[in-house]
Amino acid sequence: MKILKANGAEIPALGLGTWPMKGEECSSIVEEAIAVGYRHIDTAVMYQNDREVGEGIKASGTDRSELFVTTKVWPTDVVDGTFQNTVRTTLDRLQLDHVDLLLIHWPPKVGAVEQWADLLNEAAANGWTKHIGVSNFTSAQLEAMVKASERPIVCNQFENHPYLDQSILRAACAKHGVALIAYCPLFHGGDLFAEKAVVDAASAHGKSPAQVVLRWHMQFDGAGAIPKTATPSRLPENFDVFNFELSDAEMAAISALSARHERICDFEFSPQWDAA
Repeated sequence: MKILKANGAEIPALGLGTWPMKGEECSSIVEEAIAVGYRHIDTAVMYQNDREVGEGIKASGTDRSELFVTTKVWPTDVVDGTFQNTVRTTLDRLQLDHVDLLLIHWPPKVGAVEQWADLLNEAAANGWTKHIGVSNFTSAQLEAMVKASERPIVCNQFENHPYLDQSILRAACAKHGVALIAYCPLFHGGDLFAEKAVVDAASAHGKSPAQVVLRWHMQFDGAGAIPKTATPSRLPENFDVFNFELSDAEMAAISALSARHERICDFEFSPQWDAA
């Protein structure tokens, strides 16, 4: 397993994303993922599945110290009073006394970056989280948070896959020693899995297209990914990406697909993204 060392945090590079799973499907997948070997579990308040994630963690019987749990607070809750109540409530639902990483899910539209940083730092000081970070922050917003925060920002979680050029954010994360955790790391499969660069690498290494794309993520310094699956059989497949290595030429061919520059998650509340 690749471990990302980022400003004092040690983050398992390959984790389980849980959006949009709920109910028994969510709790059972979390339990099974941990049995397969996953040690990084990602959720968020907005997913409304923290109770099921907690049930899956508890059912796994795995010692809490072996797990790295991430959650995220929705931007409208990043205000004094609401933020603290939200974090305490999600910890109760997770049946945990702390998470390992607490993120602001999207850049808030109100308040100042200093206020956002103060709330994250307060959560860490209260023992509710070991580490703090952000999600969907642009390079400029990440820079501002790094400067405003008393504690180090250890992660920026954002959409990343071969069809999207995130070189500017990669450079910003590297500059500040911040881990890049990719959501939607496999795009939608489909077109991406049929690309010649992916198919050829899969054939050369005796791996699936999904494994090739996840390996592409793993071979970048400071980068990780949290693929979601509701299919139990895909858990070991997605996890089995540490016993082969893509060549420089294969990495370059897959990276060249970013010329398509297609984004999945782009909403009215999204920030002004970094230009490709």
